[in-house]
Amino acid sequence: MSGTPEDSKHTGTRSPRRRSSRRRFLKQASAAASAALLAACSESAREAFFQAHFKELSKDELKQILARLEREHSATYKKRVTVGAEPAQEGVLFGYGLDLSRCIGCRRCVYACVKENNQSRSPQVHWIRVLEMDKAKGVDLSESNAYYNPDQVPSRDKFYMPVQCQQCRNPPCVSVCPVGATWQEPDGIVVIDYNWCIGCRYCMAACPYGARRFNWGEPHVAAKDFNPDTHYLGNRARYKGVVEKCTFCIQRVRKGRYPACVEICPVGARKFGNLLDAKSEIRYVLANKRVFILKEEINTQPKFYYFYGV
Repeated sequence: MSGTPEDSKHTGTRSPRRRSSRRRFLKQASAAASAALLAACSESAREAFFQAHFKELSKDELKQILARLEREHSATYKKRVTVGAEPAQEGVLFGYGLDLSRCIGCRRCVYACVKENNQSRSPQVHWIRVLEMDKAKGVDLSESNAYYNPDQVPSRDKFYMPVQCQQCRNPPCVSVCPVGATWQEPDGIVVIDYNWCIGCRYCMAACPYGARRFNWGEPHVAAKDFNPDTHYLGNRARYKGVVEKCTFCIQRVRKGRYPACVEICPVGARKFGNLLDAKSEIRYVLANKRVFILKEEINTQPKFYYFYGV
């Protein structure tokens, strides 16, 4: 197994000059239109549009932005919303394992993810897809069915393969982003700054796993369903016209909790932990089970491992 925290720190980084080009480009390329549009916006909207890149924010600037977002989201969803920005912990590199011999295709993980991460309900946005496959054919994505709907699962002679962001060590989505809106954190989580995403969808085209979603409409989450415990780089309310994806439930794992999909799985098919901890459950899986990664030949080096427990 390759990769270290030092590796991930330098994957897909951007110089301040390149990151600042986003604002310069938008200002220069459509100065008149942007000026007219922004003139009609609130002061808060203008601040959000022109704020510095997340990595360049001072502690005071970040504190002010988080406070603004908390005020806005609390007013919108009629409940106290917190927006955290907990950083990566030193000595942690997150990895995920999924036991294909246990998964029953119930899709509880899909809807736990929706609830936890404030994904749009109308239209529906899912960060996890569960693929049904024939046991006789083995893992064959071209023959998989994401829209299976039997009376009950698991179906005879079928097995199930959930697919989500693979949290690659060599993420192609990061390298194609023209404005540095997505990057890999030191703990291995690939994140997106929604305030910097320009909606070009280059990252979606580059992702070989189809793991990113685009908000074509204003994301709809009813106030009663909105999870108020959010993270700036994770499950906070997103905007129309930006890309989003799985972040291993960054708002949970950086507080020592499991991702929502791990907790909800009724058969214990999902495993999660620190790849740098020799005593972690994920390291036990890598050392003792038949493990493979999806599309190994393209060298994205996922930290999402499939295995057969039995």
